[in-house]
Amino acid sequence: MIEIIESGSFNTVQDLGRPGYRDIGVSASGAMDPLAVRIGNILVGNDENAAAIEVQTFPFSLRFDKRMVFAVTGADGNPHLNGSELLSWCAYLAEPGQVLELKQPPRLARSYISVGGGLDVPVVMGSRSTSLRGGFGGNAGRPLAKGDRIAVGEDAEMVMLPASGLA
Repeated sequence: MIEIIESGSFNTVQDLGRPGYRDIGVSASGAMDPLAVRIGNILVGNDENAAAIEVQTFPFSLRFDKRMVFAVTGADGNPHLNGSELLSWCAYLAEPGQVLELKQPPRLARSYISVGGGLDVPVVMGSRSTSLRGGFGGNAGRPLAKGDRIAVGEDAEMVMLPASGLA
């Protein structure tokens, strides 16, 4: 489980989307930077289509409630884990209670947070992506907000160095 501590508008749960429903008025949704989602998921050992957090309004922070692997991809949101600066596009291991913070990137628009096991939200029309226009998918069809708790799927066994040892 992860808990959202701070979030601006429009930060949502996204995967690679739900193509094939436009004929009934449903947009594909999905991440705006699918390559960043794919790579983030590969870094943490997930299927490339696992649900991740799309952060487009900053600052953003979350707390891990259990030990889990994570990666931040996309725009360089200057990620910090419990105050220690991290590199984007790398996998790290968070311990229970640690806080991940992202700040406004100097360029580009969106960062993605992938966690081992992916975000465990309901699948709607073959996707876990949030459709804000439709009001479904992701986190009950709405942006993430302070206090939201998002379940995480089962993570495969991974051997990782703790993030605290890398900073």
